[in-house]
Amino acid sequence: MNAQALLDLPQDVSYAEMQLDRLVDLLDEEFNALKEQDLDAFEELLNEKNHILADLTQLTGVRQPQDADRLGPEWTPFRTRMASCRDMHRRNEILILRKLDAIRGALESLNVNDPTSPVEVYDRLGQIKRLRRMRGYNEA
Repeated sequence: MNAQALLDLPQDVSYAEMQLDRLVDLLDEEFNALKEQDLDAFEELLNEKNHILADLTQLTGVRQPQDADRLGPEWTPFRTRMASCRDMHRRNEILILRKLDAIRGALESLNVNDPTSPVEVYDRLGQIKRLRRMRGYNEA
């Protein structure tokens, strides 16, 4: 959007566009933090993202998807970009879910019920569960 077009928009729409620019950047940074498994950076970005979303909600009055239909035509570019942000958020959500599935799979593979396995894992209390020791009881 060029500078002249911004001057033609009402002040709240141009402010919302600036916030939206930052939201797009945050969603990209969030995706990179997730890929790199930098949870500290992810949490910081999440807080800033939530602040921007709350600010945009207050500014636009949109709390539910159907509320967006009440915005005037000057908000059309904003609405289109927000839909793009929703897609970026879903992309990040999918990455999180895939990583959680991988972690669950790894944990399941460690939770071996095979008494002959030499693997030592932690039980729910954080104590080492020596599966090898159980073999003696099974053989007896």
